[in-house]
Amino acid sequence: MPSPTQPLDDKAFLRRAIELARESVRSGGGPFGAVIAREGRLVAEGCNRVTVWNDPTAHAEVVAIRAACEKLGSFQLEGCTVYSSCEPCPMCLGALYWARPARVVFACTRVDAAKAGFDDEFIYLELPLPIDARRLPTSMLLREEGLVAFDDWAKAAGRRDY
Repeated sequence: MPSPTQPLDDKAFLRRAIELARESVRSGGGPFGAVIAREGRLVAEGCNRVTVWNDPTAHAEVVAIRAACEKLGSFQLEGCTVYSSCEPCPMCLGALYWARPARVVFACTRVDAAKAGFDDEFIYLELPLPIDARRLPTSMLLREEGLVAFDDWAKAAGRRDY
């Protein structure tokens, strides 16, 4: 990969994400890689570390988002492009929406991932279901007590809206 000061194009960044996915497999991780760039320059990259770190949230996109946000000193990826070796899963897609990059570019589809044993279709099917119809038993308790935190947030003088 050229130096971070040399501008690159979409294909070069996506090839790096694919290279990271392959490196991840060789180091015991899953076959996923991600790169984040702004103005044609590398900001951060990440690969799947789920089994390496014993962290189900350590998907390539999330690892790259965390690194990019730290480097940029921001919780948003304004003006950035995220390159992923595969179409983001529902968790990563949610993280990407919260991070607000300018765009996302990916190589393989979620169907390709399913053929390799990474089938997240069940999550897509669960999301529109009512809470009581989902596979993961979920219940709500102490709503009134929980609302106090939102009241605190509404009154917080120095809050940073997101």
